[in-house]
Amino acid sequence: MRDIVPDKKIFVTKTYLPPIDEYEQYLRKIWQSGQITNQGSLLHQLEQQLQKRLGVVPLHFVANGTLALQLAIRALSLDGSEIITTPFSYVATVSSILWENCQPKFVDIDEKTLCIDATKIEAAITPKTKAILAVHVFGNPCDVEAIEKIAEKHSLRVIYDGAHAFGVTYKGKSLLGYGDISTCSFHATKLFHTVEGGCVIVNKGDNQNVELMKRFGHEGDEHIQLGINAKASELHAAMGLVNLKHLDEIIAARKKVSELYNSYLQGKVEIPELVPGTVYNYAYYPILLHNEAELERVVAALNAKNIFPRRYFYPSLNTLPYLDKEYAITCSISENVASRILCLPLYVGLADDDIKEICDVV
Repeated sequence: MRDIVPDKKIFVTKTYLPPIDEYEQYLRKIWQSGQITNQGSLLHQLEQQLQKRLGVVPLHFVANGTLALQLAIRALSLDGSEIITTPFSYVATVSSILWENCQPKFVDIDEKTLCIDATKIEAAITPKTKAILAVHVFGNPCDVEAIEKIAEKHSLRVIYDGAHAFGVTYKGKSLLGYGDISTCSFHATKLFHTVEGGCVIVNKGDNQNVELMKRFGHEGDEHIQLGINAKASELHAAMGLVNLKHLDEIIAARKKVSELYNSYLQGKVEIPELVPGTVYNYAYYPILLHNEAELERVVAALNAKNIFPRRYFYPSLNTLPYLDKEYAITCSISENVASRILCLPLYVGLADDDIKEICDVV
């Protein structure tokens, strides 16, 4: 087994940093232009390159993935409504709903894909329901066909939180191309990042509405509508432009790490199933232990070796203490999964010996 190296720590992820000289080339352009924010040329360049890479139009680059969700909710005029969503996600999914004066109506998850269980959505619809906000958990696709049929039948809008879905395709189409609006996060922990950032992709609806809202709702001196400051800077766009050039090698490196994990762990621990028809991005490597006590033993053993996995996603969001009691319902599958799921370290540059050590401890 690997000896503990003083001060060497392996975390669940490590931010990919491109060659610094490539980033500096863009910094020189910023210094020459003198413009560092307010919809600069690099921001527009990044939006265009992302649209081409993902095959989606239009795409709005914004300051972070949480604001992207808030803009999506606001753009679809969902204020005061119930939004059906999943209890198994990062807290930003639900906090965005609450922040926009809506209420999350939780529907339990599918125990195989860990995404919202589409077969349970219709039973949760009430006269107050205006939308479904589903999450492609770990980049695994929701049942987009079933959700679309339900939405059409009940005149609901669909938002997909695609924070983990960058670069994923489903049946030959970008996973971010589904729903009325899809959002993504470009946080430093993601496989593609702009340090902080995110995007809103308007597949159906008023694209100009989002464009205005993200920059205070005005065009020059003409104030057209209520808006907010969701603008991203040229410095963030520059990081995205550099990282986009390395995306294929980033995904290939993460795939290699994931396949090495598979070679050690397949058949020994439970691993969530990937939906057929999916070309994956290798964003995460989750495993399911038998119960929380076993998970805690594994975490303690890994921590003793200076290895720090992460409990994505814990706790189940339906148990958050600040929810209205009416909406803090039981979601037994999500609660069970949240108590025993663990994401192992996964990033570019993770050494083969370290992967083997992690698997030996597990």
